[in-house]
Amino acid sequence: LSFPKKLWQLVESDEFKTIWWGHCGNCVVIDEEVFKVEVLGRTRPLRVFETESMKSFIRQLNLYGFTKMQWDFQRSASLPEFLAEEDAFSARRKLLLYYNPNFKRDSPHLLANCKRR
Repeated sequence: LSFPKKLWQLVESDEFKTIWWGHCGNCVVIDEEVFKVEVLGRTRPLRVFETESMKSFIRQLNLYGFTKMQWDFQRSASLPEFLAEEDAFSARRKLLLYYNPNFKRDSPHLLANCKRR
């Protein structure tokens, strides 16, 4: 699978608690410190991505057109998103937000437009 498709499966999965949809499904939220362990720290055959490095993972995001966003502190409208954000803020976790116009929760058909630069 391509990087965007793997990322999509991760965000859509209930198995991973360190990555989720934010802002009504228009961006990806990553709990950086725990993501390093939960996702990047996996070994074969359970490894998701080829890298164990957060720096390399972020480089892949950038290569596929994702841009880092700043928190605007507007709360999500949906209850699950709101609760996830509340938990994250209360724990003072380092959360990363990444946006790509072709990576949206209810639009998997847009993944075909996620091309490596």
